[in-house]
Amino acid sequence: MTVTIADIDAARKVIAGAVLRTPMLPAPRLSALTGAEVFVKYENLQVTNSFKDRGALNKLSSLTEAECERGVVAMSAGNHAQSVAYHAARLGIPATIVMPVTTPHVKVAATRSHGAEVVLHGETVADAQARCEAIQAERGMTLVHPYDDEKVIAGQGTIALEMFEDVPDLDMMVIPIGGGGLISGNAIAAKALNPKIEIVGVEALLYPSVWNALEHGNRAIGGPTLAEGIAVKNVGKLTLPIIRDLVSDVLLVDEAHLERAVNAYLTLQKTMAEGAGAAGLAALLAEPVRFKGKRIGLILCGGNIDPRILASIMVRELERETRIVSFRLTIPDQPGVLGLIATRLGAMGANILEVEHRRQLLDVPAKGASLDVMIETRDAAHAREVIAAMAADGYKPVRLGTGPL
Repeated sequence: MTVTIADIDAARKVIAGAVLRTPMLPAPRLSALTGAEVFVKYENLQVTNSFKDRGALNKLSSLTEAECERGVVAMSAGNHAQSVAYHAARLGIPATIVMPVTTPHVKVAATRSHGAEVVLHGETVADAQARCEAIQAERGMTLVHPYDDEKVIAGQGTIALEMFEDVPDLDMMVIPIGGGGLISGNAIAAKALNPKIEIVGVEALLYPSVWNALEHGNRAIGGPTLAEGIAVKNVGKLTLPIIRDLVSDVLLVDEAHLERAVNAYLTLQKTMAEGAGAAGLAALLAEPVRFKGKRIGLILCGGNIDPRILASIMVRELERETRIVSFRLTIPDQPGVLGLIATRLGAMGANILEVEHRRQLLDVPAKGASLDVMIETRDAAHAREVIAAMAADGYKPVRLGTGPL
């Protein structure tokens, strides 16, 4: 191993007092949801709202005086960027951050707010890396790599030290994988403290870089994902051997389960998780049998999510749960019909959210109209009751959207 438990212990001393020792708490509602006994490590409570503070500070603290004067450069989809920018400013080190143009605005703005120079380049972290390396060569700056660096890996591994102090008898840790710094550091620490613990990694289905490397697979890599923080195409040269040796399995989670996990953290735990930060929980939701009955430690590794995306996720989840339902009615184009339908829905306890009235559709009779209605219901059974009533009234309801009724 290029990183040892001694390196991780040393990193803990370096970052002590400047990085929060975050709480690890039982999550009974997530346990009920997944069938596992879930404990959550809340790294979203760090100053920059992600675990990246640990590795970034450990690396920056190792620089010589000359390196500090020349400054540092990093590439990141957001969280590493903010952590490098924040701690570099604290230490008086000039910082330049290269970020993909697809990075959520909230992360770009936060990085700039810490005083770093931000360069937007390319669609992915891999694109940003090429520009980052060019800047490094041009300016003689030190690269603070987001994952493929021994000091960064050691800093991330301090999470597991804290987790085992709080819950020493975990059966398993389920950890998101982007480039592999988080899972590598924590796998080293966890296995040193408890060789029997199982480490499971989680990648976004659209970015199975480590899975491909381990399984000799050729799954396509790329596409818009909620988990942009782990949307990494390049496998780490330092991290991959560690993952191969210490991680028992790498699971892939789709966008729907990432959305469900973000929503579950917000509605059940009352805490903010970005897509990458919720990937561990997404794996539990996607494969509950795999984790049933196990004592599992999850790292909620980041909470930097665009508020607009979060609002969309909440509404989409309500639609999946059939608590928001949209349907189209064919109605006679006569005075008072809208009032009758509204009264009928109200009497049944359905709350009308949106109404759109159309007269020009060719599949509607000349003396008729089309009415698109979005309502809020109690549950799926209530939705079925409403749809049945609309059919009985002769309005020929057609469900809109993709969610099952």
